[in-house]
Amino acid sequence: MKKNTYFFTGFPGFIATRIIKKLLEQNPNAMFELLVHPSQLENAGQEIGRLEQSGYGTEDQFSIIPGDITLENLGLNPATLKRLKESVHDVFHLAAIYDLAVPKEIAYQVNVIGTNHVNDFVLQLNHLRRYVYFSTAYVSGNRTGKILETELDCGQTFKNFYESTKFEAEVLTQQIRDQVPTTIIRPGIVMGDSITGETVKFDGPYFIMRFLDKFAKWPIPYVGKGEVPFNVVPVDYVVEATCYLAQHPAGENKVYHLTDPRPYLAKDAYRMICEALIGKKPSFTLPLTLVHGLLSIPAFRRWVMVEKESIEYFRLKADYDCTQTLKDLEGSGIACPDFKDYYRVAVHFYKQHRLDPEKMILVDQARNKNSVGARSGYRGHHWATGRESVRQKSQSL
Repeated sequence: MKKNTYFFTGFPGFIATRIIKKLLEQNPNAMFELLVHPSQLENAGQEIGRLEQSGYGTEDQFSIIPGDITLENLGLNPATLKRLKESVHDVFHLAAIYDLAVPKEIAYQVNVIGTNHVNDFVLQLNHLRRYVYFSTAYVSGNRTGKILETELDCGQTFKNFYESTKFEAEVLTQQIRDQVPTTIIRPGIVMGDSITGETVKFDGPYFIMRFLDKFAKWPIPYVGKGEVPFNVVPVDYVVEATCYLAQHPAGENKVYHLTDPRPYLAKDAYRMICEALIGKKPSFTLPLTLVHGLLSIPAFRRWVMVEKESIEYFRLKADYDCTQTLKDLEGSGIACPDFKDYYRVAVHFYKQHRLDPEKMILVDQARNKNSVGARSGYRGHHWATGRESVRQKSQSL
């Protein structure tokens, strides 16, 4: 079996770690070069220890490389850069800031400048087989209607700096597709594992559960009419589809929406979660404008532990077409699970761990420009504090 060498940004993040596990299942001899921010070296070492204890690889298969995507040449010394140019076969770039409330300068430095540096690194590799870049379905911004995998720049505006900087980063990545074999992954909103419910942070769809927790003793409202698609996908589908498409010849120079091909309406998904979590259905409707207004009050926002920016996704009438994804996954046995088949597992996991401080997202820390490192932002993995700009962040996905 060939000995592929994979280079990762975003480790020890949740999705990056799970992709590494999957790759090792497929190729037990694989080698991994893991770019890790200095602030995350201890966490990375512990994660590798857990991988080894679980039977995923051995110590000599993992190389932790201190670095920083916001620096030229990723902050690598010349000797390390020279070695990687000759040894790396596949690159997975997952590091990104994903906070919906993140200030522009932080998001731009990591998502745009950081991706540009990774792209420059990729162009220097002499034996590259595939460059896998993690984008997001929400590079579509405020577009409505059917959104194709082949579309990107359609003059859209954006709901937050996360979306706008991820859009700019994908533009940069698409510009090098004629020079390197590239696969671009655009996930929808990622939930926990469809079998175990496991996740590392209660953000995204879990904001709904937090909201319901706070009002469980009273009649529960719908948040707006909810007549828009609720496009969530479990992390195991994202990982399995990514590993397949990243290594299949059909995936070269393609863009994939890893989204639910049959999403439920937001009101129906909300009702299902409500019944599973607190045992009752919503009985009336609060206008989205009212909810947004309430979440604009810092004290209320922190009490319910929900970012006000999340409300915009309850009125986004976007249909993420995933025709190309479904076509190229044919025969693989990989399919997106139906939300009704795993939402109870997600709610059960939330119930078990909702008091776990490691899984909590503290609302408003990301928007505090006087503490720009307060909320990690590298895709739901680590908390950092201090004033050292983006370089104190985890760079994890």
